[in-house]
Amino acid sequence: MADVAIREPSAPKVARRRAGRFFSWSRVVAVMAKEFIQMRRDRLTFAMIIGVPILQLVLFGYAINTDPKQLPTAVIVADFGPIERAILGAMENSGYFAIDHQVDSEAAARASLARGDVSYVITIPAGFQRALVRGERPQLLVEADATDPTATANALGALNEIVRTALLSETTGPLARLAPGMLPVDVVIHRRYNPEGISSYNIVPGLLGVILTMTTILMTSLALTREAERGTIENLLAMPARPYEIMAGKIIPYIGFGFTQVAVILIAGQLLFDVPMHGSLVLLLGVTLLFIATYVTLGYTISTVARSQMQAMQMTFFIFLPSILLSGFMFPFRGMPDWAQAIGEVIPLTHFLRVVRAIMLKGATAPEIWPNVWPLALFWAAMIAIALLRYRRTLD
Repeated sequence: MADVAIREPSAPKVARRRAGRFFSWSRVVAVMAKEFIQMRRDRLTFAMIIGVPILQLVLFGYAINTDPKQLPTAVIVADFGPIERAILGAMENSGYFAIDHQVDSEAAARASLARGDVSYVITIPAGFQRALVRGERPQLLVEADATDPTATANALGALNEIVRTALLSETTGPLARLAPGMLPVDVVIHRRYNPEGISSYNIVPGLLGVILTMTTILMTSLALTREAERGTIENLLAMPARPYEIMAGKIIPYIGFGFTQVAVILIAGQLLFDVPMHGSLVLLLGVTLLFIATYVTLGYTISTVARSQMQAMQMTFFIFLPSILLSGFMFPFRGMPDWAQAIGEVIPLTHFLRVVRAIMLKGATAPEIWPNVWPLALFWAAMIAIALLRYRRTLD
């Protein structure tokens, strides 16, 4: 039998085979195709990829404004002469002041300021114009809600120039001697509730709500999804417990966890930043309990919708981003456009920030904070109803 010649592979083929053992574009393309198919099936992840940049562009481009205008203003005017009208008109024309409240007494004006109905109170005393003509340099009192110093800083900084401009149009003829030189009116500014403009007085109470928002929703949203991923949800469904009993058992531990954070933040705020507590601590803790219950229930509702812990975290982030930007924590609430304020009014954090700042900085009482408490209770009731409807008794 003739010998069969065995042909050795060529050197280039051997090199290609050896290279293919370490890296192959065909295998990479196959893995990429699998990943694209998986991303297409995971619609929530795809929505986050598209939705988060759009959400950030819209919020930062249109909703955020660090120089708020048209802030509600109350006036107490004893005499309504030409000079008084010129000063108030110049304030409105500046764009900073929206004079839409006229009150009869200082008590009513300060009550409006304490409730947050107005941002400024302007008081023009009796005999203002007569004293100005006599050269007596009368006082013009402007009281501002300085719980958020950035919201009122620009308006108060421009106040002297606004009054000067108003008087230029009125100090003609015999009053021309009042126009040049020093401002003939003594503009007295009272920054109420935070006279020194300390930013930590505004930020630390706000952090109480922001930290609770972030942690309580995230921890609770993972409650049922963790059970599903670990395969222990069958034991939970087999228990002779009703849906509301399971919900209560799931969220009550996280309410306790939230109160631990509250204690840490309040103690640190007092020791490190000397944040005052002018109101009732019991009232603050009562509203905080309602706020924590609202958000842990929201987190539980998310866990009934999400299929995995990753989806639960993505949904939590989608809620947390608008909450921190539209609630008035980072940027003045009244500086946002009307549509952004309408969205912010639905967010529980918006109302909680108003409550906690009012209690700690203004010493607000229960009737004064009630307009911001009932929306929290309503949102909580809605989340309870949705969570119970969404709860599944089977694995299907």
